Amino acid sequence: MLYVERSGEGAPVVLLHGLTATHKYVVMGSKSLQRAGHDVVAYDARGHGASDPAPTSDAYTYEDLAKDLLWVMDQAGFDRAVLAGASMGAHTSIRFALDHPERVAGLVVITPAYDPEAWPGNLARWDALSDGLRSGGVEGFVEAYGDEGPEKWKDTLKTVLRQRLSAHEHQDAVADALRAVPRSRPFAARADLERIAAPTVVVADRDEPDPGHPLAVGELYASLIPGARLVVEDEGSSPIAWQGGQLSKVIASVVAEAGLSAE
Repeated sequence: MLYVERSGEGAPVVLLHGLTATHKYVVMGSKSLQRAGHDVVAYDARGHGASDPAPTSDAYTYEDLAKDLLWVMDQAGFDRAVLAGASMGAHTSIRFALDHPERVAGLVVITPAYDPEAWPGNLARWDALSDGLRSGGVEGFVEAYGDEGPEKWKDTLKTVLRQRLSAHEHQDAVADALRAVPRSRPFAARADLERIAAPTVVVADRDEPDPGHPLAVGELYASLIPGARLVVEDEGSSPIAWQGGQLSKVIASVVAEAGLSAE
């Protein structure tokens, strides 16, 4: 079973977190959406947080993750919703939008990292993170992660990593996901993004604080998804993806653009 939280009333919004995160790491605990009149569903992806592991160690593909999203929406009674997903959650929401366009009122694509023309990327690094977590727990993961990124953000990043990794009931399942997710393709070609019809905002991070989610990929998505807007923090500022209140405003703007009301 998946762990699901629901709060607020009004227009339906579903939040999807990234790989190694939990439902708390999309809008970072902000309740701005609920206060503004939104029915918000957030859930832990399979194997993450309080959700059960997948039935097999390789069942963390985007096909699996999109099926889970369909189940979450059906359980919530959402015929259509705005989907706001970060990283793995962003890729899942796009896969879902391609498979079920009638269920998607709008998209907030937060810090995408997948480029079909660069896939599969550095699998050795993902495997090292998986091995570090499996053999050494949270500190093993942090050690395997290393000192990526500029000095200015290193302490903050390591604090967040420790918090995120400590929130999982099944760390071996997260280790499985660290191997399986990067080997899965949420869509096959860049041109697939041109088929997305829902109102979309792409929230990208600059490369200095977040090199793992290249700004160029966010720019690519925004250029290919019809009518998409790109939102990026000012140079030297903390990424919008790290600011729950600011990110919530972006999500609310997509709800308004979609003309979505309570269902």
